[in-house]
Amino acid sequence: MTTALITGSTAGIGAAFARRLAADGHDLVLVARDVERLRAQATELHDRHGVEAEVLRADLATDEGIEAVAARSSEPRRPVDLLVNNAGFGNKGRFLDVPVADELTMLKVHCEAVLRITAAATGAMRERGRGAVVNVASVAAFLPRGTYGASKAWVVQFTQGAAKDLDGSGVRLMALCPGFVRTEFHERAGMGTENIPGWMWLDADKVVGAALGDLSRGKVVSVPDPRYKALMGLAKLAPRPLLGGVTASTGRKYGPR
Repeated sequence: MTTALITGSTAGIGAAFARRLAADGHDLVLVARDVERLRAQATELHDRHGVEAEVLRADLATDEGIEAVAARSSEPRRPVDLLVNNAGFGNKGRFLDVPVADELTMLKVHCEAVLRITAAATGAMRERGRGAVVNVASVAAFLPRGTYGASKAWVVQFTQGAAKDLDGSGVRLMALCPGFVRTEFHERAGMGTENIPGWMWLDADKVVGAALGDLSRGKVVSVPDPRYKALMGLAKLAPRPLLGGVTASTGRKYGPR
């Protein structure tokens, strides 16, 4: 039986990955900051699907948290076959309205943690000749929209580069780029969502199903919905100054994901 490690597993896309992978028979390593929620999630998934669900409390805004997850990702006696780097958050406000310390914390979680944990996991996977990594980014990666979008653009570029370097090793990497997903994301950031059109919302379970399908087909970047594929195609054609103005105004209304 294979094992999947999921960061940010207790809510949103991370929880959807945990549900789907447990239903498919994968053992799990569940990573988040709230140990009580982790234990409740692990118990539910074990009782419902009969899989082993290990709990790892870690704050990926700290070196200690990153080191703990990296060490578990590369543990040779308990190999991780699928890594899902999902943990993340948004800051409400425009550049210079958000304290630099908060911006740096975002970069640590979105970029440094992803780099270090991916490196640890894929090093062990390459030795075994198999494994996969899903790094959760966002369609914000393709738009000129603040630190959040910039950090997710880094995730996409990093994943593409690492996938190319590991081509032929048996290790697959994919960046997952959803649009607006019904999760706790916006509430935690204090962002209003009442003005977001209904058609722009995605279901987390459907996003995960599409992502796993794209991973099995060998895609390196997954935009898991035809509506957002079309929007991103239009965004590529729009002049950058115009696109920057539109995304800046909508970003202040709706938030990053």
